[in-house]
Amino acid sequence: MAEFVLPHHHGERRGDAALHAQLLENGDFSAASDVFRQLADPTRVRIFWLLSHREECVINIAAMLEMSSPAVFHHLRSLTDSGLLVSRRDGREVYYKAADSELGRLLHELVEQVMQIACPEKTVDYQASQEELIRNVHHYLVEHLSERVTIDALSRRFLMNPTTLKQVFKRTYGETIAAHMKRHRLEAAAGLLLQTQDDIAAIAQAVGYESQSRFSAAFREQYGALPTEYRRWKGQTECASDADK
Repeated sequence: MAEFVLPHHHGERRGDAALHAQLLENGDFSAASDVFRQLADPTRVRIFWLLSHREECVINIAAMLEMSSPAVFHHLRSLTDSGLLVSRRDGREVYYKAADSELGRLLHELVEQVMQIACPEKTVDYQASQEELIRNVHHYLVEHLSERVTIDALSRRFLMNPTTLKQVFKRTYGETIAAHMKRHRLEAAAGLLLQTQDDIAAIAQAVGYESQSRFSAAFREQYGALPTEYRRWKGQTECASDADK
């Protein structure tokens, strides 16, 4: 086969043959075209965006979009056939969510970026609204110290994609979610050690540690003493302070 050469030469060329060969791979472009065709419909974009944040059944999706269930199902089937959604059956109910794939995550990010750019008429400062939402995330985490809440669960609950959630949290609080909540957990544990007579295992569970040994190691790392030593030392210090009064 003769080497591919463009009819007009406009200076240095690199990779003309490779680009030409790729352009002739119709299957690849057809697949990409099908994905974009799915998202050319605003209703499908709305459904895809919603299901990127939470799993829902057909009836609930229809209620949120104020559409009929058959109309919603038509879009769900098309998005599922294209690989953008996945479904599962629980009894008679079918639940849908965005596919946990690189393509799904990229499209989700793209949709949110475009939505941000396409809404200049909104008077709410986008960054400020994000930080306000993150403060709600923080409040929720502090109120649920005994639970190990995952990033995915937070993403679904607060309708923010995981990457953005982590980035805005770090920008707002100066550290990662894991590091920040670890410090909160151990501060709460220190308070419980002094304010209650609960055993170490119970306190560990109360602040989200299933393993007492891991809790004790983390506590010593932050406070320089094991929980039992901290309780004894602080208790003695407070007694001595009271005696001096």
